[in-house]
Formats: sequence, structure tokens, C-alpha cells
Amino acid sequence: MTALTLSTAAAPGLRADAIVIGVAKGAKNPVVAPGAEAVDKAYGGSLAGVLETLGASGAEGEVTKLPAPSGFKAPLVLAVGLGAEPEKDAGYAAESLRKAAGAAARALTGTKKAAFALPVTDAADVGAIGEGVLLGAYSFDVYKENGKDPKARNGKAPLAEAALLGARPRDKEHKAAVERAVAVAEELNRARDLINTPPNDLNPEAFAAIASAAAKEHGIKVQVLDVKALEKGGYGGILGVGAGSASGPRLVKLSYTSSKAKKHLAFVGKGITYDSGGISLKPAGHNETMKCDMSGAAAVFAAVVAAARLGLEVNVTGWLALAENMPSGSATRPGDVLRMYSGKTVEVLNTDAEGRLVLADALWAASQEKPDAIVDVATLTGAMMLALGSRTFGIMANDDAFRSAVHEAAEEVGEPAWPMPLPEHLRKGMDSPTADIANMGERMGGGLVAGLFLREFVGEGITWAHLDIAGPAFNDGGPFGYTPKGGTGTAVRTLVRLAELTAAGDLG
Repeated sequence: MTALTLSTAAAPGLRADAIVIGVAKGAKNPVVAPGAEAVDKAYGGSLAGVLETLGASGAEGEVTKLPAPSGFKAPLVLAVGLGAEPEKDAGYAAESLRKAAGAAARALTGTKKAAFALPVTDAADVGAIGEGVLLGAYSFDVYKENGKDPKARNGKAPLAEAALLGARPRDKEHKAAVERAVAVAEELNRARDLINTPPNDLNPEAFAAIASAAAKEHGIKVQVLDVKALEKGGYGGILGVGAGSASGPRLVKLSYTSSKAKKHLAFVGKGITYDSGGISLKPAGHNETMKCDMSGAAAVFAAVVAAARLGLEVNVTGWLALAENMPSGSATRPGDVLRMYSGKTVEVLNTDAEGRLVLADALWAASQEKPDAIVDVATLTGAMMLALGSRTFGIMANDDAFRSAVHEAAEEVGEPAWPMPLPEHLRKGMDSPTADIANMGERMGGGLVAGLFLREFVGEGITWAHLDIAGPAFNDGGPFGYTPKGGTGTAVRTLVRLAELTAAGDLG
């Protein structure tokens, strides 16, 4: 991954391949952002005009390259758009800096070293820029002939080093901000790797092995329930979903504990390593990216490891509900009834509504430990994508205040989210004449119906939130900001922030 360094050096004398500066949209013309004063001075104070002549407007993520002025040791200046210029005395938002740094890092693929002279007013800005660089420089080319070197992107290595100008290497807060950015970004990029890995190389057993190895490396206790253990324990939901696959399901429990912890959070992730829809087979055109249906489990895994690396003073337990949903002679059929780990029975009306079945078992397992709160993460419903689009995830909860807190945490770290209701009248649609509940209800409001189903398997008195990340978990389009094409790692930063807030006593 790209190496980050903190530097107080002046841009003109710094040995680098490029100097990155910010440009914002002013009222009428582009405006050079703070941090680029030395560069602007070298252009005789006319840098904004030069950039405008080259077509730059300062729009978010816009990249403009120009030769460095005479006397600079770096040959290139890269101006990246920050969006609208903030009001007087107001600094640039962390997310604006994060996106700009990410766009610049992507544009500098194949470059050895770049100096980032973006606006820095405090440690939070340093962390945002560092995080943006590390996430923007991400690549996944291990399956390409010219990308067998895991450091290469389409034959070119990602940006090797980024010097953050204006960041003080001896400042404890600045150093801590960069260390946090590295830990979070490395684990988020690990989640991206898992999401992007083809399902023939990432089945439940393989995912469990990867999680186990990482857990042991970072002092996290791990427990893996295989098929025999799941059968003995009565995990009918996970077993029912995985029944049609030659690759047996797993339930992985990751436990990070702190001796100073006063609170306990449980994170539960949907981990369908490939979703064919089962007997209720998905139509043509809907299967190609279903390797991403384990994005929730990847996010939970990454968040627990990040919490351990950061040494947060909170206990965090991650539950990865792993299965492959395939059609075969042994697969669960529409009309079958499963007895869940909680003892409730579920009539399966649609085998493509499988995520809620594996989550139900994991939610009940998590509830037995009586954590202070449970948050589940899942690429659960197409209905949520229809409601919120491809970049925003939905938040449902059994507690309005907690739902608001999760929403605020998500917005704070730059993950677009929106609070959604759990209308009680939709529960009746899941009534079954055969079982305690059906896994399908009314078609309209399907994302909310799924949330209501999950609520049935949360222990009494436990605060719970559900994140439906179906839209932003996988980017089918082109890269933007620090978001690549493919797996995005959505929800990792929200979960980490929730753990940080809980450790600080600022969440409930």
C-alpha cells in the first residue's frame, strides 16, 4: 500500500514526481486552495488563471495537470478539484479533502512519489487526506496477466509514496491521525480484496480461513462453526441457505476484547460468497456481480480487525454468517420450513431472500451475549437500491436515537446513508399459515419488510440497527473520488467510528 510521510518541507525544493494542489469553485472563477501558496507564487500569482485557461473549474474530483514552474524539483503540478469554495473562515470539509486526495492518487498511478499540498488546518485534515490517498490508490489486478505483481495496476504500480505537506511529523495528533488512517484504510482495502475475489477462490471455508489467520495475527479470538457444529447447534437458517452448495456454510465469531472496555458491540455480517438465488434462480443479467453478496461480512471482519489495531477501549464481536446459495438436488425449496437457531420456524417462500435467513441465526447468536448494541450489515435487498440509489445505504433500527447516532457516524466518515422506518403494518404480510413467519412479505417496501424480519431475531431489550448496503457495496460504474470500480468496502468506516464513539462514551 502507498506509504504516507508527514513533511514540513516547502513544495519547490521537495524531490518528488508531482506536487498535488487543490483548486475550488469560486463565485465566478476557480480559486487556488490554501496549501498551494508557494506554487501560486512561482506562477507569479496567476495560477488560478492558468488553470482556468486549461479548462479547470474546481469541480469535485476534476484533475488538471501542468508543468511545474522553473526552479521546482518536481516536474509536474496536479491540480485537483475540491468543489465549492467554503465560506470565509470555514475550512474544507473532511470528505472534500478525502475525495480530492483519492482522485489525485488514482491519477498518479505509475508515480513513485507525490507531495500533497492540500489545505491542512488540523489533525482531522491530515487524517482525511491520508485516508483518501490510501483508498484512492487501491488496485486489484492479481488475476490479470500484467498484474501478477499484487502491487501493480494494469501494468503500472499504484502511487508508491505520498508526502503530506503541512502535516507536522513531530505533532502527536498529526501522527495519530495518519496511524489511524493507515489502519482503517488497510483493513477497508482488505475488505475490497475479499469482495473482488472470484467466488471459485472464496467460498465459506476459504473466507473463514482468511478471517482466522488475520484474527490470530492481531490477537483476536476466533471460533469457526463448520457444518457439523452448525447442525449440532441447530442453525437452520445458515444450513438451509448453504444446503444446495458443495461448499458447506460456516459461522465465524471474531472477539476483540479490551481490558479497559465498559461497553460491548456486536457486528453481524451477511456473507453469501456467491448468490445464484438458489431454486428461485436469479434472471439473466443479475448473477454476474453476485460475488459481492458477502460485502457485509467483509465489512464486519475489517472493522473488528481495525478496532484491534487501533486498540479501542471497547469489546467488539464480529459474526460472519457465511454460505453459498446454489441450486441443486439438496437445495432448500420454496415452501420448505426451516427451524432457526432461535427456535422459530420460517417458511421459505423465495430462496433468493436468503440473506435474512443467515443473518437471523447470527443475530440470535449475537443476542445471547447481551451486547450493548448490535449492528448488522448486508447487501440485502434490491428494493433498497430502488429507494436510495447506488451510493447510499439504508439504516433501520429498533431505537430511533440509535438509528440517528448510526446515521450521524456514517455521515461523519463520508459514507452516505439515510434513516428508514420499520412500519408495523408491513409485518402482517409475513404471516405464514405453516410456520411462525415467512421470509417474504409485501412486495412494496421490500427493504423495510426485510428489516422487520430481522428484528424478529434480535434478543429482547437489545438495541439494534440494520444497514442495507445493497447499493453502495459494489461499484459497477467508473471510479470516483477514492471509490474504485468493484468492491467498495462500504460500512467499514461507519462501524469503526461507532466503535470509537462507544469507547469514548459518546454513543449511548
